[in-house]
Amino acid sequence: MRRARAALKKNMARTPILVWLRREVRVSDHVALYRAAGLGAPIIPVFVFDPAILQARDTGVRRTAFLLSCLGSLADNLENLGAKLIIRKGPPETELRALAKETGARRIFFNKDVEPYARQRDEKVVAMAREEGIDVEACDDLMIHPPGSIEKVAGGPYTVFTPYSRTWLAKPPHDPLPRPKNLVGVATARGIPLPSLRDLGLEPCDLTPPPGGEEAAQGLLRSFAEKNLRRYESTRNFPRADTTSHLSPHLRFGSISVRTVLATARRIRAEDPSCKKQVNVFISELIWRDFYKQILWEFPHVATGSFRRGYDAIEWENNKDLFQAWCDGRTGYPIVDAAMRQLNQTGWMHNRLRMIVASFLTKDLLISWQWGERYFMKQLFDGDLAANNGGWQWAAGTGTDAQPYFRIFNPSSQAERFDPEGKFIAQYVPEAESLKYPAPIVDHARQRVRALEMYKKARS
Repeated sequence: MRRARAALKKNMARTPILVWLRREVRVSDHVALYRAAGLGAPIIPVFVFDPAILQARDTGVRRTAFLLSCLGSLADNLENLGAKLIIRKGPPETELRALAKETGARRIFFNKDVEPYARQRDEKVVAMAREEGIDVEACDDLMIHPPGSIEKVAGGPYTVFTPYSRTWLAKPPHDPLPRPKNLVGVATARGIPLPSLRDLGLEPCDLTPPPGGEEAAQGLLRSFAEKNLRRYESTRNFPRADTTSHLSPHLRFGSISVRTVLATARRIRAEDPSCKKQVNVFISELIWRDFYKQILWEFPHVATGSFRRGYDAIEWENNKDLFQAWCDGRTGYPIVDAAMRQLNQTGWMHNRLRMIVASFLTKDLLISWQWGERYFMKQLFDGDLAANNGGWQWAAGTGTDAQPYFRIFNPSSQAERFDPEGKFIAQYVPEAESLKYPAPIVDHARQRVRALEMYKKARS
């Protein structure tokens, strides 16, 4: 019996392992890759372009272009470690089944996701593996503290951020894992070349994406830690200062892990206690990231409707002309127009501005938050379902906030407070002070009253 077990163990050590990559296109602090590599077996890293995702209405060309840049960098990093990135296109369960048969792989490692479609996709892969007699290990990698690990004393998930944050902070974080020193590749593994957007059935990207990949992400993190992290709380709300990390696209696709980002922040805080408050505010943003992901995991209905289901009854006006003016940055409110033009021209928007334009769309123009959510997902390089949905529902007052509906940002006072010299507005709306600039398309004071009536009607 012992000999048989030893022989089986030795045989398994020679049997290739598929490491299925999805939204963690890196080699450092990659839980599934680290665990698989630790078994000493040959590794087949595989990325599958899923037609269901490519054809989804929220899939953005800009985001896909950034992903392709990240995958090119990942392929180089894997090759340096001794393995080849295998790229396939098709339903994941079909492609992984075929690849396992071609290579003799008997194990699949992957990192869990929280999005509803991803969970359905993963269930299909696990079912396929069970049919084929393939072992599967699903790892926690996406968050600092995965769903189920931060719960109320009485049990169940938190739905309010502040108590969630307290419990999150009381729980020690996991340290980042090192990258494998080397990998053993598999010569029989076959894939397609790194595709272009056109190969994937998408139109060309209208913008050049930011530099993608692990090295670019690590460079951004180092620069942020050296220049801006110590003054984050003091400067983060001022768009012109541009002192945020710009790591969001990399966190979206996992070209850097959130654990690595947190470890850097904690190191800076330990080295310089005088900046504790500044760093803690940055860490709170990482907690918000976890919070919205666990909300999506526990309450998947938020992907298609309001967290507070009663607000699905709101009678939005949904004026298409007003919506187009908002999209184009032609509302007559300079801070709103500057923010939307920043989004359209760069594929990114400062977080303070995201709150301003979301409040304006929902509570000044009386247009559904879902229209804005979809537009953001089309335009943003960092578009992430959980974070985007959570942010929009927060601004619209349909989400987890305890007293949400009467929070209405005044775009004029927001501009005075966060762009007091008008430098950000001048960058994107140079005509704001000229006669060519249009009058406001709605009256804020009047729309505020109408918005409150609209929400109260839905609540009753």
